[in-house]
Amino acid sequence: MDRDTRVFAESHFRGLRGRLPGRVCPKLDRVDFIEKPDAFSYADFFKGYLLPNLPCVFSSAFTEDWGSRRLWVTPGGKPNFDYLLQNYGDLVVPVANCGVQEYNSNPKEHMPLRDYISYWKEYIQGNYSSPRGCLYLKDWHLCRDSSAEDVFTLPVYFSSDWLNEYWDVLDVDDYRFVYMGPSGTWSPFHADIFRSFSWSVNICGRKKWFFFPPGQEEFLRDSRGGLPYDVTSPTLLDGHLHARLDLCNPPLEVTQEAGEMVFVPSGWHHQVHNLEDTISINHNWVNGCNLANMWHFLQQELCAVQREIIEWRDTMSDWHRHCQVMMKSCSGINFKDFYHFLKVIAERRLRFLAEGVDPGQVGGSKGCGLGPQQAAFDVGRIAEVLECVVAHADFQRVDTSAFSPQPEELLQQLEEVVAATVSL
Repeated sequence: MDRDTRVFAESHFRGLRGRLPGRVCPKLDRVDFIEKPDAFSYADFFKGYLLPNLPCVFSSAFTEDWGSRRLWVTPGGKPNFDYLLQNYGDLVVPVANCGVQEYNSNPKEHMPLRDYISYWKEYIQGNYSSPRGCLYLKDWHLCRDSSAEDVFTLPVYFSSDWLNEYWDVLDVDDYRFVYMGPSGTWSPFHADIFRSFSWSVNICGRKKWFFFPPGQEEFLRDSRGGLPYDVTSPTLLDGHLHARLDLCNPPLEVTQEAGEMVFVPSGWHHQVHNLEDTISINHNWVNGCNLANMWHFLQQELCAVQREIIEWRDTMSDWHRHCQVMMKSCSGINFKDFYHFLKVIAERRLRFLAEGVDPGQVGGSKGCGLGPQQAAFDVGRIAEVLECVVAHADFQRVDTSAFSPQPEELLQQLEEVVAATVSL
């Protein structure tokens, strides 16, 4: 990040005056297509799409040097099953059944990749049909299971990735995934975890995306308040079940070709269908631009849990602690975890600014690697959100006695650095 981009970004957030980033979206009739890597800088992406929280598609020129596009694909553009079997066949992968609905997702099982590829071949031979159903390999943590060397190169536009930086430090998880599946596999209507950003590259094949800007999903809710499972289903046209549907704008539709890269903004609900046999690489990521959205989402999740067990509030002495436990069970994170997330990223940025140690050199993590202006911007965004966290009544009920530093102490450190870096 250069200084002009940082100044522009800080002015943007001051102008929001506490409103959530990206919640007011201009009515769009198309998604921008970015053609040439040499003509599109990090600053262009940051100002044009990341800050305003708008989707875009990058051409296949941005990924043409990826090893996966060369090695995972046959000369005819199909999945290279032989290469995948030889290099990853024994790895166990998660597989979802697209033909079965459990709540608003698909049930999953685990199997060796070689078994899934055997199924896939049989599915193709059966004219894209099988008694086993339509199975989709989803959320495979290849980077955790095996070396990702020569598979892909992280695009600079997505390098400020706090979510995976944090999990790399803990060395227990990540949000980097591979998806593989035959034509007809699909992902139901959803918004990405923690209201993260995401990016998705088709290594081969084609996808159809349906995008809804933040807030539009409210018009799709049914009479019980539930979101649809499939926005292409005829049941969505039932006026008694979906009384507010006429207030919803039509989705933005994008057909993603092989090699192309889709940027999914924070809080945009979407649904994705594979139009051909398709392999994709996908990351979820959070940074200073959507951190406030993540915090707002966590507050909503806690409120939902509290409503569910409100009847026991007066009879349960540790009701608030139970809410936090249930929140983590449902969402994968609670307020304590969120503070730890902020602390880890904050301390790495503070160390960089104090000692010049790049986050990418700390603890073996890939880090952000975008320089002092990015670090200063990050510190400012963490300080603003942490101030809200510290003031939140439910966070004040969390036992922070073992926290080091204490939240108020960390906030003071951040605010001092923000003041000191104004002229950086």
